[in-house]
Amino acid sequence: MIDLAVYGGLFLAAFTAATLLPAQSEILVVGLLLTDHPPWLVLAIASVGNVLGSVVNWFLGRGIERLRTRRWFPASPTALARAENWYRHYGRWSLLLAWVPIIGDPLTVVAGALRESFWVFLLLVSVSKIGRYLVLAAATLGFS
Repeated sequence: MIDLAVYGGLFLAAFTAATLLPAQSEILVVGLLLTDHPPWLVLAIASVGNVLGSVVNWFLGRGIERLRTRRWFPASPTALARAENWYRHYGRWSLLLAWVPIIGDPLTVVAGALRESFWVFLLLVSVSKIGRYLVLAAATLGFS
């Protein structure tokens, strides 16, 4: 039986962790992997939530010129400038680092701001996010 509260919480944690809000999903993923939850389902839900959170960032990036001066905007002008420089230097392939704490989320915003193709964005970010969860699962479950 699928526990909707558990998997809904996992989706929400993974989604939030991919946005500019400070959150982490790895501890929940590891906890679920170490219990009786099917690894494929844990990884699928966490991956979908995490990728969709990055999609929200991409859309924020598309509207960043209207939002970046707002007091509540979560990224400082310095952080955005650093991410824009990084993205311009390394290009779309930097999206493979979307899983990396601190730099990954601003990169996904910048990709939207710099008008990266949505489909290229989605492909590279999905590879990044799914890959991270697969490595986490392998380390947790001892796969070789």
